[in-house]
Amino acid sequence: MHQPRSSSVYTITAESFGMHLRMIRLAAGAGRVCAVTADGEHAAQRLYFTFDDGAACAATRIAPELERYGWPGHFFVTTDWIGRPGFLTPAQIRGMHRRGHIVGSHSCSHPERMSHLSWEELTREWSHSCALLSDIIGRPVAAASLAGGYYSPLVARAAAACGIKVLFTSEPTTARWNVDGCLVLGRYTVRRSTPARTVAAIAAGAMLPRFEQALAWAAKKAVKRVTGTHYDALRKRMGYSIQQP
Repeated sequence: MHQPRSSSVYTITAESFGMHLRMIRLAAGAGRVCAVTADGEHAAQRLYFTFDDGAACAATRIAPELERYGWPGHFFVTTDWIGRPGFLTPAQIRGMHRRGHIVGSHSCSHPERMSHLSWEELTREWSHSCALLSDIIGRPVAAASLAGGYYSPLVARAAAACGIKVLFTSEPTTARWNVDGCLVLGRYTVRRSTPARTVAAIAAGAMLPRFEQALAWAAKKAVKRVTGTHYDALRKRMGYSIQQP
């Protein structure tokens, strides 16, 4: 699941999030939620909750709610924003890691179009953010999520070159592929308007809601191609996402 930088129609309320987790537990089972391992091992038929950007509520509200079920979250942090008002502090990041959550990179500066960056820019975004987070949690950072939603093989190759073993994209797909030793995974998104029953169905592996997201994603990619840079001015960020292999 990933956390937006600001309030939007995609922001999930605490009450809705709690309802989603309860319904996911009933529909998918408590034992299916897990964390990616440090070596990038990917367990089939498991669920991964991911949260992007590094908003402060990751530590104050989201992580405690997950802990009620004994579930880990994957919190991908934009490191240039650490310590800013409304964002995680190093102490909060360290605390979540100690409680069993996965801390990963969401780049340094959150570029809107990572796929448009050069190799040098990409490796700087990944390596600097991973190094800072590693210093905070006291161990190597092996997981990351794509900022901005613009994926390319070069983005994944740069992530692999910087030691990242698992890279989450924003594409709603069960497909997974390996790029230079980095496992690339898609995610299914939950928006404010998404009914709790739909969230539970996605987590349980239902085909229809997954197909609907894939169809919408394909349409969005077509719009991106037509509008180019103007698309970013219209774009609003997601609430959170579920990765379902």
